[in-house]
Amino acid sequence: MTGTALTFDLAPVLPLWLIGALAALALLVLVPAFWRGARGVWWRAAAFALLIAALSGPRLVEQTRETRPDIALLLLDRSASMAAVRGRPDALETARAAIEARIARLRDVELRVAEIEEGGTQGTRGFAALDRALADVPAARLAGVIMLSDGQVHDAPTEANWSAGDGVPVHVLMPGRAGEVDRRIRLIEAPGFGIVGREVELRLIVEDLGDPRPEGSARITLRRDGEAPVTQSVPVGQEHRISLPIERAGPSVIDIMAEARPDEVSDVNNRVVVTINGVRDRLRVLLVSGEPHAGQRTWRRLLKADPGVDLVHFTILRPPEKDDLTPLNELALIAFPVRELFQVKLREFDLVIFDRFANRGILPPSYMRNIAEYVRQGGALLLSVGPEYVGGTSLANTPLGAVLPARPLSPAQAISEQPFRPRVTPPGARHPVTEGLTGANPDEGTEAAWGRWYRTIRTEARAGTTVMEGAQGAPLLVLDRVGQGRVALMLSDHIWLWSRGYDGGGPQQELLRRVAHWLMREPELEEEALTARIEEGRLLVQRRSVEGTAPPEVTITAPDGTTRRLTLSGDAGSGRAMGEAPADQPGLWQVSDGRRQAFAAAMPANPPEFADLRAEPALMRPVVSATGGAARYVGGGPAIPDIRRVAASRDAAGSGWIGLRQREDHTVTGIAAMPLLPPWLALALLLGVAVMGWRREAR
Repeated sequence: MTGTALTFDLAPVLPLWLIGALAALALLVLVPAFWRGARGVWWRAAAFALLIAALSGPRLVEQTRETRPDIALLLLDRSASMAAVRGRPDALETARAAIEARIARLRDVELRVAEIEEGGTQGTRGFAALDRALADVPAARLAGVIMLSDGQVHDAPTEANWSAGDGVPVHVLMPGRAGEVDRRIRLIEAPGFGIVGREVELRLIVEDLGDPRPEGSARITLRRDGEAPVTQSVPVGQEHRISLPIERAGPSVIDIMAEARPDEVSDVNNRVVVTINGVRDRLRVLLVSGEPHAGQRTWRRLLKADPGVDLVHFTILRPPEKDDLTPLNELALIAFPVRELFQVKLREFDLVIFDRFANRGILPPSYMRNIAEYVRQGGALLLSVGPEYVGGTSLANTPLGAVLPARPLSPAQAISEQPFRPRVTPPGARHPVTEGLTGANPDEGTEAAWGRWYRTIRTEARAGTTVMEGAQGAPLLVLDRVGQGRVALMLSDHIWLWSRGYDGGGPQQELLRRVAHWLMREPELEEEALTARIEEGRLLVQRRSVEGTAPPEVTITAPDGTTRRLTLSGDAGSGRAMGEAPADQPGLWQVSDGRRQAFAAAMPANPPEFADLRAEPALMRPVVSATGGAARYVGGGPAIPDIRRVAASRDAAGSGWIGLRQREDHTVTGIAAMPLLPPWLALALLLGVAVMGWRREAR
């Protein structure tokens, strides 16, 4: 808009300091005259005044101005806390339309709109968005800032002297109502891991935000890995402790949900999901060695090198019938503690290893049955056998043979002593114990790159999975599940050749470590596994199997109970299949392939954003007060306050209205100056006044 403006200006003939000096001199001359009451002193003063005014050059300046409209900045909160409460997104759009309509009726006001988004895990970054928007707004034209938000702005300044500009008000309009209540579960302490066989403790508190007198109790429901829910009643506003036993290694997903209040704004933050990884403390391993052989110390060295293993090792060289009355200080060897190990304390061990052990009456049948029952109830058994596995003293001929996956052939056929290179079988290429071993044969028709062995115990496989084979395709390493436990059978005693580096050696340490950890059910070595995890809002599903079947279809159950089908993709030969789906709900996600289930915890990507879902101006109050703005609850439509233009000296908010400053920024396009006391007029007036003063003094 174009307009004109008149202003008064000076164009001095002499420097201002000199004009000031002349004015001071005139004052010195006039003061004595006024003191004495001399005639014509007023005419003399008028002459001096005309002289000073003429030297100052007063003029009237007319400016032609191009007025630039003021700018009002509207910030829209699009964060997750706004979307989480039913009705708020619609109220925001209604309020936006009403504000745009009101500002459109104002003269010389331009509306600019910017959006507030979440800042990663840092909550709503409203003032970061404000700074970005202000970068394109001239400070001289900014009339005010209107923020449509729930007030949960996590980067709001706390200083009371903050301002967006000189006198620029910041108004906060909150879609909601005063006195809202929000129930939430707040975790005080949640361990990330726990020791298997022990308990961990969760500390939490159920809070009713906005309730001036929280009291009573709330029911919480705890569900672990999809098991049957457990319900407890906890006091509101007080810390509550929950003890959970860690029953297995690997992640366990704990879903805790508090019942909703009838009047709360949202139940999104009424649940928390915690993942606790179960880890074993120190694995107790019982190693029983039989007759001495070249690789006798292989297992001992492997297990002693692992700081997480407590090893109990016995080498049995003395049968129980040799227990006589010989004094202890004369004994070279002690009697084997059969009863303590295989009856009293057997279940204290995580893994039992027999290394070339032959049954020569040392362990009675009742103890062999104890070991077999130990396996069926979840124990782990590993046999590394040699020629002693053949014949009448073989462990396969004891009650322990019921849990072994292979029996030796007849003595004439069982022992093969021809050189061979161990090979990974096709199922072994998919099994995590032998998958990707360094130097393994890349396919079924090629040889491995590691060293040769010279003995294989030929057996008749009855169960389990043969993951490695020896001479002429005979089973070499057989893995089996028996009841709740596991058994591994190594049908050669020549693995020590690899540890000595013979013929190039081989991955002896890695193979034995994997076998031992598979037996102890380490999650990363499960051959039949279904896993799920959530990353960046996506549910990632992976299925591993040694069966080599086509990739399956899985069922995904969302936290709200809805289901969908997902077909996994992958190579059937690799045993791995993967897929992904959007995970757009916080809570516990469940994946099932019909036989196994997996769970994944989806928590809000921005925990501060969901800490408080009320429309509450507390965080914004210092800024609103410092800028003279207002914080109002609006529900859209008629609840939107009137918007007015206010001068710089006026309040920026009142009852039922908010104000935008009149900035009156402009660009001068032309100037015209008219002298108010041109020289000819100044001279005439000065002469006239001088004559009048002379006549007055001459009387």
